[in-house]
Amino acid sequence: MDEAPISTAAEAAQHELILAFGRLQGAAGRLEHLLGRALEVECGISHLVYEVLLILGRAGEPGLSMGAIAREQVLTSGGVTRLVDRMEAAGLVERAADPGDRRGRLVRLTAVGEETVVRASRVHLENIRRYFVEPLPEAHREQFAEDLRILSHAARDVLSRRPERA
Repeated sequence: MDEAPISTAAEAAQHELILAFGRLQGAAGRLEHLLGRALEVECGISHLVYEVLLILGRAGEPGLSMGAIAREQVLTSGGVTRLVDRMEAAGLVERAADPGDRRGRLVRLTAVGEETVVRASRVHLENIRRYFVEPLPEAHREQFAEDLRILSHAARDVLSRRPERA
């Protein structure tokens, strides 16, 4: 890849690494819109709600603390509280006592939440195949998925080493 110094706006706009990252962001944003909209239309939930349902499904019993959900989804504590409040009002999750902390509360899926995440996952999986997998050449798909895993873990590891800022 070209490592020439950038000295003009035109050079910056045409730099192959900047273009590649911009394409990644553009693809992610457009895919988020397509797949998120399908979840809203077909299942009545936002992509963010779906992601939290998946996180809770992965965690299983007895559930997760609000802080753990916030860390998984990179939300503020206030943001996750408001989201969980809405999810609880919709019957998707419930708060329960934390067996390891008398004062703590955990969030877990309800039967409705379980059914919703299963139904939404069927819709989501079909749309992932259609919009994320099928456009790629078959020979590239496995390596692309592995490359995304590597990038995601590398960014996660850098973020986990950084001190929180106020």
